[in-house]
Amino acid sequence: MDREVSLREAARGALAPSVSDMARGFAARRARVLDTGLLLLAALALWQGLASWTAGIAIAGPLATLAYVAQLAGTAGFWSHAWATVSAFLLAFAISAVAGLLLGLALGVARFAAEVGEPILAGFYTIPKVTLYPVILLVFGLGASAKIAFGVIHGLVPVTLFTLGAVQTMPPVLPRAARALRLSPGQTMRWVLLPACLPGIVGGLRLGFSLSLLGVLIGEMFSSQRGLGFLLVNGLAQHNVRLTTSVVLVVVAFAIAVNTAMLRLSRMLTHRQ
Repeated sequence: MDREVSLREAARGALAPSVSDMARGFAARRARVLDTGLLLLAALALWQGLASWTAGIAIAGPLATLAYVAQLAGTAGFWSHAWATVSAFLLAFAISAVAGLLLGLALGVARFAAEVGEPILAGFYTIPKVTLYPVILLVFGLGASAKIAFGVIHGLVPVTLFTLGAVQTMPPVLPRAARALRLSPGQTMRWVLLPACLPGIVGGLRLGFSLSLLGVLIGEMFSSQRGLGFLLVNGLAQHNVRLTTSVVLVVVAFAIAVNTAMLRLSRMLTHRQ
Protein backbone atom coordinates (compact mmCIF):
# COMPACT_ATOMS: atom_id res chain seq x y z
CA MET A 1 0.00 0.00 0.00
CA ASP A 2 2.76 2.42 0.91
CA ARG A 3 4.54 1.51 -2.29
CA GLU A 4 1.45 2.35 -4.37
CA VAL A 5 1.09 5.71 -2.62
CA SER A 6 4.73 6.53 -3.23
CA LEU A 7 4.39 5.60 -6.90
CA ARG A 8 1.36 7.84 -7.26
CA GLU A 9 3.18 10.74 -5.63
CA ALA A 10 6.17 10.21 -7.90
CA ALA A 11 3.90 10.18 -10.95
CA ARG A 12 2.24 13.39 -9.81
CA GLY A 13 5.63 14.99 -9.28
CA ALA A 14 6.71 13.97 -12.77
CA LEU A 15 3.55 15.33 -14.35
CA ALA A 16 3.50 18.58 -12.39
CA PRO A 17 6.30 20.32 -14.31
CA SER A 18 4.81 19.38 -17.69
CA VAL A 19 1.36 20.65 -16.67
CA SER A 20 2.83 23.90 -15.37
CA ASP A 21 4.87 24.30 -18.56
CA MET A 22 1.73 23.80 -20.64
CA ALA A 23 -0.10 26.38 -18.54
CA ARG A 24 2.72 28.90 -18.95
CA GLY A 25 2.84 28.25 -22.69
CA PHE A 26 -0.91 28.74 -23.00
CA ALA A 27 -0.73 31.97 -21.01
CA ALA A 28 2.14 33.24 -23.18
CA ARG A 29 0.23 32.44 -26.39
CA ARG A 30 -2.89 34.14 -25.03
CA ALA A 31 -0.83 37.21 -24.14
CA ARG A 32 0.68 37.32 -27.64
CA VAL A 33 -2.76 37.06 -29.24
CA LEU A 34 -4.06 39.82 -26.97
CA ASP A 35 -1.08 42.06 -27.73
CA THR A 36 -1.50 41.44 -31.46
CA GLY A 37 -5.19 42.29 -31.27
CA LEU A 38 -4.54 45.50 -29.35
CA LEU A 39 -1.81 46.52 -31.79
CA LEU A 40 -4.13 45.86 -34.73
CA LEU A 41 -6.91 47.90 -33.16
CA ALA A 42 -4.50 50.76 -32.46
CA ALA A 43 -3.27 50.68 -36.07
CA LEU A 44 -6.84 50.72 -37.40
CA ALA A 45 -7.75 53.60 -35.11
CA LEU A 46 -4.69 55.58 -36.24
CA TRP A 47 -5.49 54.78 -39.86
CA GLN A 48 -9.08 55.95 -39.47
CA GLY A 49 -7.92 59.05 -37.65
CA LEU A 50 -5.53 60.00 -40.47
CA ALA A 51 -8.22 59.39 -43.07
CA SER A 52 -10.68 61.59 -41.18
CA TRP A 53 -8.07 64.30 -40.59
CA THR A 54 -7.21 64.49 -44.31
CA ALA A 55 -10.89 64.12 -45.32
CA GLY A 56 -9.97 61.22 -47.59
CA ILE A 57 -7.76 63.37 -49.80
CA ALA A 58 -4.42 61.76 -48.91
CA ILE A 59 -5.46 58.36 -47.53
CA ALA A 60 -8.65 56.32 -47.69
CA GLY A 61 -10.28 54.87 -44.60
CA PRO A 62 -10.04 51.20 -43.61
CA LEU A 63 -13.55 50.20 -44.70
CA ALA A 64 -13.30 51.98 -48.05
CA THR A 65 -9.87 50.47 -48.66
CA LEU A 66 -10.97 46.92 -47.84
CA ALA A 67 -13.99 47.31 -50.12
CA TYR A 68 -11.75 48.53 -52.94
CA VAL A 69 -9.29 45.66 -52.36
CA ALA A 70 -12.17 43.20 -52.71
CA GLN A 71 -13.18 44.97 -55.91
CA LEU A 72 -9.64 44.80 -57.27
CA ALA A 73 -9.37 41.11 -56.39
CA GLY A 74 -12.26 40.41 -58.73
CA THR A 75 -10.45 41.84 -61.76
CA ALA A 76 -7.95 39.99 -63.93
CA GLY A 77 -5.84 43.12 -64.42
CA PHE A 78 -4.96 43.38 -60.74
CA TRP A 79 -3.75 39.77 -60.58
CA SER A 80 -1.69 40.35 -63.72
CA HIS A 81 0.05 43.29 -62.05
CA ALA A 82 0.43 41.35 -58.79
CA TRP A 83 1.99 38.37 -60.58
CA ALA A 84 4.43 40.66 -62.40
CA THR A 85 5.62 41.98 -59.03
CA VAL A 86 5.69 38.59 -57.30
CA SER A 87 7.56 36.83 -60.11
CA ALA A 88 10.20 39.58 -60.33
CA PHE A 89 10.54 39.67 -56.54
CA LEU A 90 10.89 35.89 -56.18
CA LEU A 91 13.66 35.80 -58.78
CA ALA A 92 15.45 38.79 -57.22
CA PHE A 93 15.19 37.33 -53.73
CA ALA A 94 16.35 33.88 -54.87
CA ILE A 95 19.44 35.39 -56.52
CA SER A 96 20.15 37.55 -53.47
CA ALA A 97 19.71 34.64 -51.05
CA VAL A 98 21.83 32.09 -52.93
CA ALA A 99 24.58 34.49 -54.00
CA GLY A 100 24.69 36.19 -50.59
CA LEU A 101 24.81 32.85 -48.77
CA LEU A 102 27.66 31.50 -50.88
CA LEU A 103 29.60 34.76 -50.79
CA GLY A 104 29.18 35.14 -47.04
CA LEU A 105 30.31 31.58 -46.35
CA ALA A 106 33.29 31.93 -48.68
CA LEU A 107 34.39 35.21 -47.10
CA GLY A 108 33.86 33.83 -43.60
CA VAL A 109 36.16 30.88 -44.22
CA ALA A 110 38.99 33.06 -45.59
CA ARG A 111 39.91 35.54 -42.86
CA PHE A 112 41.97 37.84 -45.11
CA ALA A 113 39.15 37.99 -47.69
CA ALA A 114 36.68 38.83 -44.92
CA GLU A 115 38.87 41.66 -43.61
CA VAL A 116 39.10 43.12 -47.12
CA GLY A 117 35.59 42.42 -48.35
CA GLU A 118 33.51 43.35 -45.32
CA PRO A 119 34.35 47.12 -45.34
CA ILE A 120 33.70 47.24 -49.08
CA LEU A 121 30.30 45.59 -48.71
CA ALA A 122 29.41 47.77 -45.73
CA GLY A 123 30.37 50.89 -47.69
CA PHE A 124 28.28 49.79 -50.66
CA TYR A 125 25.35 49.09 -48.33
CA THR A 126 25.32 52.74 -47.18
CA ILE A 127 24.99 54.08 -50.75
CA PRO A 128 21.43 55.21 -51.64
CA LYS A 129 20.53 52.65 -54.27
CA VAL A 130 18.25 55.06 -56.12
CA THR A 131 21.34 56.89 -57.36
CA LEU A 132 22.41 53.69 -59.12
CA TYR A 133 19.16 53.21 -61.02
CA PRO A 134 20.30 55.13 -64.16
CA VAL A 135 23.26 52.75 -64.37
CA ILE A 136 20.91 49.78 -63.97
CA LEU A 137 18.76 51.08 -66.83
CA LEU A 138 21.79 51.55 -69.09
CA VAL A 139 23.02 48.03 -68.40
CA PHE A 140 19.75 46.07 -68.34
CA GLY A 141 17.38 48.35 -70.25
CA LEU A 142 13.69 48.80 -69.57
CA GLY A 143 11.58 45.87 -68.47
CA ALA A 144 11.65 43.10 -65.91
CA SER A 145 15.43 42.61 -65.94
CA ALA A 146 16.06 46.13 -64.61
CA LYS A 147 13.73 45.80 -61.63
CA ILE A 148 15.08 42.32 -60.84
CA ALA A 149 18.63 43.68 -60.87
CA PHE A 150 17.55 46.59 -58.68
CA GLY A 151 16.01 44.14 -56.22
CA VAL A 152 19.21 42.08 -56.17
CA ILE A 153 21.48 45.01 -55.36
CA HIS A 154 19.18 45.82 -52.45
CA GLY A 155 19.00 42.31 -51.00
CA LEU A 156 22.41 40.81 -51.78
CA VAL A 157 24.56 42.83 -49.38
CA PRO A 158 22.59 42.30 -46.14
CA VAL A 159 22.39 38.53 -46.72
CA THR A 160 26.14 38.44 -47.32
CA LEU A 161 26.98 40.54 -44.26
CA PHE A 162 24.69 38.57 -41.93
CA THR A 163 26.12 35.27 -43.17
CA LEU A 164 29.66 36.56 -42.80
CA GLY A 165 28.93 37.75 -39.26
CA ALA A 166 27.40 34.39 -38.36
CA VAL A 167 30.51 32.56 -39.57
CA GLN A 168 32.82 34.93 -37.69
CA THR A 169 30.94 34.42 -34.41
CA MET A 170 30.78 30.66 -34.78
CA PRO A 171 32.61 28.59 -32.12
CA PRO A 172 36.18 28.00 -33.42
CA VAL A 173 36.06 24.35 -32.41
CA LEU A 174 33.75 23.56 -35.33
CA PRO A 175 36.18 24.49 -38.15
CA ARG A 176 38.96 22.68 -36.30
CA ALA A 177 36.79 19.58 -36.06
CA ALA A 178 36.08 19.81 -39.81
CA ARG A 179 39.80 20.01 -40.55
CA ALA A 180 40.47 17.09 -38.21
CA LEU A 181 37.89 15.03 -40.06
CA ARG A 182 39.49 16.08 -43.38
CA LEU A 183 36.25 17.40 -44.81
CA SER A 184 36.33 19.10 -48.18
CA PRO A 185 35.38 22.81 -48.43
CA GLY A 186 31.98 21.84 -49.82
CA GLN A 187 31.37 19.33 -47.04
CA THR A 188 32.52 21.84 -44.43
CA MET A 189 30.04 24.43 -45.69
CA ARG A 190 27.20 21.92 -45.94
CA TRP A 191 27.64 19.92 -42.74
CA VAL A 192 29.41 22.35 -40.38
CA LEU A 193 29.11 26.03 -41.32
CA LEU A 194 25.55 26.07 -42.64
CA PRO A 195 23.86 24.33 -39.64
CA ALA A 196 25.89 26.35 -37.11
CA CYS A 197 25.13 29.69 -38.80
CA LEU A 198 21.51 29.00 -39.72
CA PRO A 199 19.84 31.39 -37.18
CA GLY A 200 22.04 34.28 -38.30
CA ILE A 201 21.45 33.40 -41.95
CA VAL A 202 17.68 33.45 -41.46
CA GLY A 203 18.01 36.92 -39.91
CA GLY A 204 19.88 38.08 -43.00
CA LEU A 205 17.25 36.51 -45.25
CA ARG A 206 14.55 38.45 -43.40
CA LEU A 207 16.28 41.73 -44.11
CA GLY A 208 17.13 40.67 -47.66
CA PHE A 209 13.48 39.81 -48.26
CA SER A 210 12.30 43.27 -47.23
CA LEU A 211 14.96 45.11 -49.20
CA SER A 212 14.54 42.96 -52.33
CA LEU A 213 10.80 43.68 -52.31
CA LEU A 214 11.53 47.37 -51.83
CA GLY A 215 13.98 47.36 -54.75
CA VAL A 216 11.53 45.65 -57.10
CA LEU A 217 8.73 48.07 -56.18
CA ILE A 218 10.99 51.09 -56.70
CA GLY A 219 12.06 49.68 -60.06
CA GLU A 220 8.43 49.33 -61.10
CA MET A 221 7.68 52.88 -60.00
CA PHE A 222 10.47 54.33 -62.14
CA SER A 223 10.37 52.43 -65.41
CA SER A 224 7.76 49.73 -65.78
CA GLN A 225 4.32 49.30 -67.24
CA ARG A 226 3.48 46.30 -65.08
CA GLY A 227 3.39 45.53 -61.38
CA LEU A 228 2.09 46.91 -58.11
CA GLY A 229 4.66 49.70 -58.16
CA PHE A 230 3.26 50.86 -61.49
CA LEU A 231 -0.26 50.73 -60.06
CA LEU A 232 0.89 52.84 -57.13
CA VAL A 233 2.40 55.54 -59.37
CA ASN A 234 -0.61 55.37 -61.68
CA GLY A 235 -2.94 55.92 -58.73
CA LEU A 236 -0.89 58.90 -57.58
CA ALA A 237 -0.94 60.41 -61.08
CA GLN A 238 -4.73 60.00 -61.33
CA HIS A 239 -5.22 61.06 -57.69
CA ASN A 240 -7.01 57.78 -57.05
CA VAL A 241 -6.62 57.66 -53.28
CA ARG A 242 -8.42 54.35 -52.84
CA LEU A 243 -6.18 52.65 -55.41
CA THR A 244 -2.93 53.86 -53.84
CA THR A 245 -4.08 52.99 -50.32
CA SER A 246 -5.24 49.54 -51.45
CA VAL A 247 -1.92 48.75 -53.15
CA VAL A 248 -0.02 49.86 -50.06
CA LEU A 249 -2.25 47.67 -47.88
CA VAL A 250 -1.69 44.60 -50.09
CA VAL A 251 2.10 45.08 -50.07
CA VAL A 252 2.22 45.68 -46.31
CA ALA A 253 0.04 42.65 -45.55
CA PHE A 254 2.23 40.42 -47.74
CA ALA A 255 5.46 41.71 -46.20
CA ILE A 256 4.19 41.33 -42.63
CA ALA A 257 2.94 37.78 -43.23
CA VAL A 258 6.22 36.53 -44.73
CA ASN A 259 8.37 38.44 -42.24
CA THR A 260 6.41 36.97 -39.32
CA ALA A 261 6.88 33.45 -40.67
CA MET A 262 10.62 34.00 -41.09
CA LEU A 263 10.87 35.48 -37.59
CA ARG A 264 9.22 32.39 -36.10
CA LEU A 265 11.58 30.18 -38.09
CA SER A 266 14.58 32.14 -36.78
CA ARG A 267 13.39 31.82 -33.17
CA MET A 268 12.74 28.11 -33.59
CA LEU A 269 16.22 27.53 -35.02
CA THR A 270 17.82 29.60 -32.27
CA HIS A 271 15.91 27.66 -29.60
CA ARG A 272 16.96 24.33 -31.08
CA GLN A 273 20.56 25.42 -31.31
